[in-house]
Amino acid sequence: MDVEIKDYERVDDLHRNGYKIIQDPKRFCFGIDAVILSGFAEVKKGERVMDLCTGTGVIPILLEAKTEGSHFTGLEIQTESAEMARRSVLLNDLRDKVTIDEGDLKNAENLYRNSSFDVVTVNPPYMNDGGGLKNAFSPKTIARHEVLCSLEDVVAASAKLLVPQGRLYMVHRPHRLTDILVTLRSYRLEPKRIRFVHSFADREPVMVLIEAASNGRPTVKVMPPLVIYNDDRSYTDEIMSIYYE
Repeated sequence: MDVEIKDYERVDDLHRNGYKIIQDPKRFCFGIDAVILSGFAEVKKGERVMDLCTGTGVIPILLEAKTEGSHFTGLEIQTESAEMARRSVLLNDLRDKVTIDEGDLKNAENLYRNSSFDVVTVNPPYMNDGGGLKNAFSPKTIARHEVLCSLEDVVAASAKLLVPQGRLYMVHRPHRLTDILVTLRSYRLEPKRIRFVHSFADREPVMVLIEAASNGRPTVKVMPPLVIYNDDRSYTDEIMSIYYE
């Protein structure tokens, strides 16, 4: 299928099922956090998945390649990003499996029926220093800072969209962990698995992966750390297995 690729865009290989993704380097290209989240999220056969803050649509596309979920939806507030993600869906001939919607997650209850997804994934804006930013509504700022949605907005939307016992998978920054856990529990999303991600084995964590269950029991498992790089700066075996088939 012929899909328009604009002069300023690039097409990257996702190393799964031959899938590719369209990206605009001037906006916001996905990073390793999105790939790691796609490896952490568990999607069972026949489940329906919602990816909030979908950006380029990389997480729905990767999850379609890696799992047996029945359908994958991405919700994105920025018009240009949503349009680009739709073209990536077409590029990979995934119209029957992946849908990209444009909209505000704070309005999720009016966009979708409550309790309509088995799994929600989200790679949200990490930084909560939104006030006083220069170019506060630039694509990169929106992706990184809580200017259009807050952590609570993300959790509230997830709680409404998930079926009972449905699961939320989030990647975030470790310094926000207390905020995350308190907010999750306040919306009856019980943390079930936590995994810290380290650039190197002897460094502090740079990311945290969290699984939470809707109306789940109050038990949590802290998993072994995920290390990105060996000492020679090559990817570890586990990262290679997440990235490549």
